Order: sequence, then structure tokens, then C-alpha cells
Amino acid sequence: MEWQLNALSNVGLLSRFVGMLTDSRSFMSYPRHEYFRRILCNLLGLEVERGEIPNDLGLLGSLIRGICFENAKEYFGLECGRQEL
Repeated sequence: MEWQLNALSNVGLLSRFVGMLTDSRSFMSYPRHEYFRRILCNLLGLEVERGEIPNDLGLLGSLIRGICFENAKEYFGLECGRQEL
């Protein structure tokens, strides 16, 4: 996972990554996604410590939110969340 994230980061595509694919019907998909999110946050935290990316919580939060949910939602054209009647 780290190798893939680093490869995407090196070519500037990490912010457009649609996240991890798994079988969502499996109970084990929840821990796998949590593991992925922890690896992603650790990788970004190390890059912040090395000064490779800005220490901007708003920017980092939107990047992580995009990778973990928003990018896939947009890419697949999904309508998620509460809808007003």
C-alpha cells in the first residue's frame, strides 16, 4: 500500500486517487479500509514532518477526505448521503 501511495504521490496524482477497492459485502472490508486510512495518514504525516508537503490541516483534511470517499463518489457518479424531500 505504501509503495502504491508513494508512486501516485511522485507523479502528482495522489489527490485524485479513488481509494482502496474491496468487497464491501465482506465484514473484513471495514478493518481493511481502516488499515488503508491509517497508512495514508501516516504517509502524509511523515511527508509533513520532512517538509515535503505543507502543514495545513485544512488542505490535508480535504486530501484525505477526497481519497477516502469524495473522489470515488465523484468518479462513479454516486449520490450518497441524506436527500431533502
